[in-house]
Amino acid sequence: MKPHDFLTIAPEVHEALRSGQPVVALESTIVAHGMPWPQNLETALEVQETVRSGGAVPATIAVQGGRLKVGLSASELELLAREGRGVGKVSRRDISLFLARPQLPGATTVASTMMVASLAGIRVFATGGIGGVHRGAELSWDVSADLMEFTRSGVAVVSAGAKAILDLPATLEYLETLGVPVLGYRTSEFPAFYSRSSGLPLEWRIDEVSELADVLGRLWSLDPHAGALIANPIPEESEIPADLIEPVIRESIREASSSGIRGKALTPFLLARLAEVTQGSSLNANVALVKNNARLGALLAARLAT
Repeated sequence: MKPHDFLTIAPEVHEALRSGQPVVALESTIVAHGMPWPQNLETALEVQETVRSGGAVPATIAVQGGRLKVGLSASELELLAREGRGVGKVSRRDISLFLARPQLPGATTVASTMMVASLAGIRVFATGGIGGVHRGAELSWDVSADLMEFTRSGVAVVSAGAKAILDLPATLEYLETLGVPVLGYRTSEFPAFYSRSSGLPLEWRIDEVSELADVLGRLWSLDPHAGALIANPIPEESEIPADLIEPVIRESIREASSSGIRGKALTPFLLARLAEVTQGSSLNANVALVKNNARLGALLAARLAT
């Protein structure tokens, strides 16, 4: 069997790809594991509408019924949202197992969404924040598969940097080691997810979508499998300053460590704990930055299509 034999592409997405119209890939882990019901479904639908408003077709990706679904119907999206934690968290290493067990629905992470988007021929993927090097990784070796996927899939990922619960300097250094271009969109600093500033300077700042598209076109001419990270800061009115959120993050990480929570369960636990402690402020910020990334993703995909 060939990789494309496992793809089920929604008719709208298929027609857009066939006719050269802009398409933006969206992940499904944020729906199943990143937010509580019903805000997860509401946000997913709003993000799709944001992509449409930008002139592109949204393609939310998941694994359902032993198929790699590219573009979910409203009922398929609601299933993921309602089941929540009962849905598997599918990274690259897990995909074949979920394909072989069609009774198991799976939500794709950044890494697996990049992989499936590439198989489908989608070049732009909008998400919240990528995974990266976890704090304490010098002892745990906990490094997200998201980073390595940038060297394989040839997809431009629009995100608000990496999740703030991570070791951001180490994540940025790891991306440099892998040769991944990190392009700051209207920013000279690596965004810190909830916060616009991390204090980590970026070498490349690009202020126009047209230049982003030009750089990506040349990158893919050199290496079709090279990925790029478009660092897009959270809107100023929605950010949580780093000095306010950082103590909460540290305490949440301490709680996770004392409870033995690690691996795939760590990020969902930390995001839920942050939302609880901040009384929903971190969740509201998450929603705002995802929509902001979807908006830029649509503009970028539209520019690349022309």
